Order: sequence, then structure tokens, then C-alpha cells
Amino acid sequence: MKEALHAEWTKLRTVAGTFWLLLALIALTVALGAAAVSAATCPSAGCGQDPAKLSLTGIDLGQAVVAIVAVLAVSGEYSTGLIRLTLAAVPRRTTVLAAKAAVLTAVVLAAGSLAVLGSLLAGGLILPGHGFTPAHGYPALSLGQGPVLRAAAGSVLYLALIALLSLGAATAVRDTAAAIGVVLGVLYLFPVLAAALARNQDWYRHLEQIGPMTAGLLAIQATTGLRSLPVSP
Repeated sequence: MKEALHAEWTKLRTVAGTFWLLLALIALTVALGAAAVSAATCPSAGCGQDPAKLSLTGIDLGQAVVAIVAVLAVSGEYSTGLIRLTLAAVPRRTTVLAAKAAVLTAVVLAAGSLAVLGSLLAGGLILPGHGFTPAHGYPALSLGQGPVLRAAAGSVLYLALIALLSLGAATAVRDTAAAIGVVLGVLYLFPVLAAALARNQDWYRHLEQIGPMTAGLLAIQATTGLRSLPVSP
């Protein structure tokens, strides 16, 4: 297993696209989160907005980058034929898949942590100037607050789980475009259908409950209004 882990780490870090995609994950997540908090205002007490969730808005887009990184970790080998060499060196497919999953998870956890911390830092700096102050019932964003820590840690974990989901899809499909399409469809289709069926509260709630983004973004990031969520954090 040690040799398989070393091999997968070597492959992942020597592909130029991996570095740039992970950099894009961090940059896009922080930039979109900063844009979201810059557009929010709280002129009076009880604005009904969630500062932590606003700051982490960029995860909505960052997850797509994670999906691409994870899919390429598998489909790239099938498209180039390198998978034959991989399986010749490590005949047990479960060992290869476990090594890929371990290395990918570690990399995404590291990049996701930087993205989340950067987003919360941007929110902490920008939100007070837009009315999100203790006077309006919003204490400063801090990881020392239980709900904010849960939102941050949950967002990082969510990105890692999306990476594993994408890795599994790519292993099954073995085609880059098809695997990315499947994963993005699973992620973004449920919110679209739920919005289209918003008038039917039963269907709306059921779609919200089974969509991965509901648990990963709407629920785990929420620090206010928890009782109204379709699933709990």
C-alpha cells in the first residue's frame, strides 16, 4: 500500500493541471464568497441573513472544480492508457482505488481548508462594514463559535466527500466528459428541480432532502434558522 500511495501522489503532483485547478478552487471560492458578503447589507437588527453561510457561498462553485480534479485523477489514466501500467505494477484494483482516494482526499482537504479559511476571513473583514455588527445581533465571525466552526469544518468535509463521489463516478464511467456530467448533474439538478416545483411544498421538501447540496451547503453551513431546514446540520 505504501508504494501505491507514493505512486499516486507522484502522478497527482506531477500533472500540471492539478496544481492550477486546486489554485482555482481556492481563488474562486474566496472570490465568490467575498462578492456575496460585499453585496449583503443589514441596515437594522434581525436582518434574517446568515453571515457564515454568506461567507461560504463560494463552495457552491468550488465543488465543481473539486469534481473535475477527482475525475481527472482516474479518467486521465484511462484516456492515455497509463492505467495498464498502473494495474501491472499494482494488480489489485481495490488497492489502486484506495490509494487514489487517500491521496485525493488529503489534497482536497488541504486546499478546501485554505479556501474556507480565506472565505471566513473575507467575511469577517467585510461584513461589519455592511451592518453585520453585534449591535444588530451578529457577533464577529470566529472559529471559536461552535456553529461557525461546524459550518467551516463541514464545508471542508463536504468538498472531500464530493471528491470521493467524483472518483467513484469516474472509476465506473471511465470517460472524463461523461463522469463530470454525471457528478455535476447529481449536484446541481436537485436544486433546479426543487426551485421549479417550489409551489408544491411536499415535492420541494423531498427534493431538498435527497439532494447532496442540501446537506453539504444549505444545512451544514447554516448557523441561523435551523428549524426551517429540510434536514438538520
